[in-house]
Amino acid sequence: MQALQEEVAASRVNQERIQVDLAASLSTNKELRRSNEELRRDLQNQEGEREEEDQEPVTLPREFPMSFSQAIMDAVIPATFVGPKVIFTGTEDPEAHLTAFRT
Repeated sequence: MQALQEEVAASRVNQERIQVDLAASLSTNKELRRSNEELRRDLQNQEGEREEEDQEPVTLPREFPMSFSQAIMDAVIPATFVGPKVIFTGTEDPEAHLTAFRT
């Protein structure tokens, strides 16, 4: 009988130790959840900032001054006139292509 009482007492001590460990684990788990949520919010904020930074600034097209007088610009172009064939393949600089085209 005494052995059984000792076993019950040891079992209670062990159960109390398990309860203390469980409470500590729950506390740690709660802290980790809070920390995880903070990190998640920070990551979302950083992603939002990164998206803003990744957006390229809008560049307005360059203005080309009119190089001819209004009289020349008003002149009628003959129907037989064939302009220069400047082809844009997409591999060259678009600014350079537009400059060549306008020239």
